[in-house]
Amino acid sequence: MPIYNAPTKDLQFVLHDLLKVSEQDIPGFSDLDRDFTAAVLEEAGKVSTEVLAPLNVVGDTEGCVLENGVVRTPTGFKEAFDQMREGGWTALDAAEQYGGQGLPYVMHTAVNEPFVSANMAFNMYQGLTHGAYSAILEHGSDAQKDLYLPKLASCEWTGTMNLTEPHCGTDLGLMRTKAVPQDDGTYKISGQKIFISAGDHDISDNVIHLVLAKIPGGPDGIKGVSLFIVPKILHDDDGKLGARNGVSVGKIEEKMGIHGNSTCVMNYDEAEGYLIGEEHKGMRAMFVMMNEARLGVGLQGYAQAEAAYQNAVAYANDRLQGRAVTGAENPDGPADPLIVHPDIRRNLMDQKSFVEGARALTFWGAYLIDRAHKNNDAEADGLISLLTPVIKGFQTDKGFEYAVAAQQVYGGHGYIEEWGMSQFARDARIAMIYEGANGVQALDLVGRKLAQDGGKHVMAFFDMIKTFIKENDGNEALKADFLEPLKAASKDLQAAGMYFMQNGMKNPNNALAGSYDFMHMMGHVCLGLMWARMAKAAMEALEDGASDKEFYETKIATGRYYMQRQLPATAMHLARINTGADTVMALEAAAF
Repeated sequence: MPIYNAPTKDLQFVLHDLLKVSEQDIPGFSDLDRDFTAAVLEEAGKVSTEVLAPLNVVGDTEGCVLENGVVRTPTGFKEAFDQMREGGWTALDAAEQYGGQGLPYVMHTAVNEPFVSANMAFNMYQGLTHGAYSAILEHGSDAQKDLYLPKLASCEWTGTMNLTEPHCGTDLGLMRTKAVPQDDGTYKISGQKIFISAGDHDISDNVIHLVLAKIPGGPDGIKGVSLFIVPKILHDDDGKLGARNGVSVGKIEEKMGIHGNSTCVMNYDEAEGYLIGEEHKGMRAMFVMMNEARLGVGLQGYAQAEAAYQNAVAYANDRLQGRAVTGAENPDGPADPLIVHPDIRRNLMDQKSFVEGARALTFWGAYLIDRAHKNNDAEADGLISLLTPVIKGFQTDKGFEYAVAAQQVYGGHGYIEEWGMSQFARDARIAMIYEGANGVQALDLVGRKLAQDGGKHVMAFFDMIKTFIKENDGNEALKADFLEPLKAASKDLQAAGMYFMQNGMKNPNNALAGSYDFMHMMGHVCLGLMWARMAKAAMEALEDGASDKEFYETKIATGRYYMQRQLPATAMHLARINTGADTVMALEAAAF
């Protein structure tokens, strides 16, 4: 069975050495001292290792079952979910007035990583609920907040998001689900939604569906979409449960991975629903949930790679195969361990340098969300809006790639189910697709986010890099290995943006054909910035006489690897972008 141990030391490094959370001027951050966060993360690590990780294979092999209209989750899931609820893990950053602990979102993110690494399918039940909580918190009425938020925070009731229909995924303007107004202010919701994660199950008392639908007579397309609360079981104003609503499960989808999560086809047959926010403004409310989910999915990408990496390292140290070309390193054994071979080292360093860089980028993104929401910081809000498609798209592409790379370390054993490595790859695969397929993330980045607010946010991003390089120019230990590669990569990214400006207006395909490369290029630059910052933090810790010298030296060496072996990929992506759309669009549709 695969192993997993929460990387608590590195989580602490990002929170305190890199982000310096307890020193920030954001409400609630001053409480996040090292001792407090260590206690929370250590306990989360225990839950991950002792409760969630052993159920990962169970969920994968058993899956969910639909019996007489009721969805049954895998053995042990309900009991584990009760433990999560009782431990307060589902309400970590929920507002205290709704029964939460009121911690910053960055702490929710830090705790969420080991939960996802240990059992991604299981964690989705509370993850979707957290998103539903956030959408109602921002756009619901006071009565809706008072009724739903305490129950969603505690996960007594769980939540979902219902967007996709059989004939429309990304293009939600094509949806057919309708909401007919009733005299009492409610709506009758009718239609079918597919791919609904945690759509139904037996681990909570009620499921609160957030459903996009069109009110007859509204505007065409996406402008006519509204958002509704549709409970699985109807209730009174005090939350007392009553009759079953007109909501049913058509089937459970048979999927490549995340078998422990009940991905359902949901049928709405004049189900009673309640409008959130204004009519025809549903996407505004749903985007609260979707944007939060995209950061969470970006976390899923690297968190699955982290779990796969841990197992690959253990296997590489244990498996004896061949001899080191420079001489036997295990002379008393029949062969040397795999980890002596340079290509295995390359593979593992690729994984390690990505995971640690992505962790830093994701936590920084969560920090920006806290700053935007708690300090009403428009610059932080604009920056995280720019970075969200990068965090989601780049990190899930790479997360899957490195889950496969970890599988490769095992050779043939990686392809055999009993070793458990295929599950990491299969589970990671969905992260590239849901919450907006990665091609759509790239289009969003290039087509919308670069030009947002007159391009001020991307220019602020470039200025941030330029300022960091200038401020540290005299640091010789940082300059050659970190600042110069970052400067070169940033220039590549700016050159790509300039190409889009000069060629995209006359032929938009020139920009869109390069959008995927741009997303990956920007992902590399973001991780390059994170590694430069982390290297500086590690060097400062060593100068201050840090007791764990090996940890900080390893951090610097890992960052040096990324800057030299991974970051130069920006030149390749720029070369592709500069070819424009001609070769991409050369064939007629019939020629494919």
